[in-house]
Amino acid sequence: MIQNGKGGGNTKTGLVFEGKVDLPTFLAGQKGYTIIGDNVLYNGEKIAIVFKKHGFYKFLSELNIDWTKIISKKLLPDDSIYVIVNNTLFIIECKYQQVAGSVDEKLQTCDFKKKQYQKLMSQANIEVEYVYLLNDWFKQSQYKDVLDYIISVRCQYYFEYIPLIKLGLPMPII
Repeated sequence: MIQNGKGGGNTKTGLVFEGKVDLPTFLAGQKGYTIIGDNVLYNGEKIAIVFKKHGFYKFLSELNIDWTKIISKKLLPDDSIYVIVNNTLFIIECKYQQVAGSVDEKLQTCDFKKKQYQKLMSQANIEVEYVYLLNDWFKQSQYKDVLDYIISVRCQYYFEYIPLIKLGLPMPII
């Protein structure tokens, strides 16, 4: 992995989120980005709100959404970001593997989880995207079917990084 999110295989889009650093920490290190609490500012303008695990439920509460009346079990996203300009909540699940195991089957739950998040956000008319951030372990041929499935149910995956532009965030000018 490339330190500080510069360069790499995606030089056209430039800076990217790396799975070794949580999203708020990564964004705070990018030119023009500032994190104040859960708020993401770019050149002083609020553009997004970030959440980890239980922080997502604080956001729901602020939207007057009682999750207990909509879904039966609390979901805890690794990272999530509500991008204001495109009115979209991105759920980001980081899956790192070095040997075969239970993560294999967890990848097959994206359709269900995305629908649960959609139920929660529908009251606020917020779109939901469900994204896996995977390490290179999942490039093995034995994962082809599950990766195809992820795409077929309109979820997404990226290896080692997620380009900021895919999240609808501004690209810092270097």
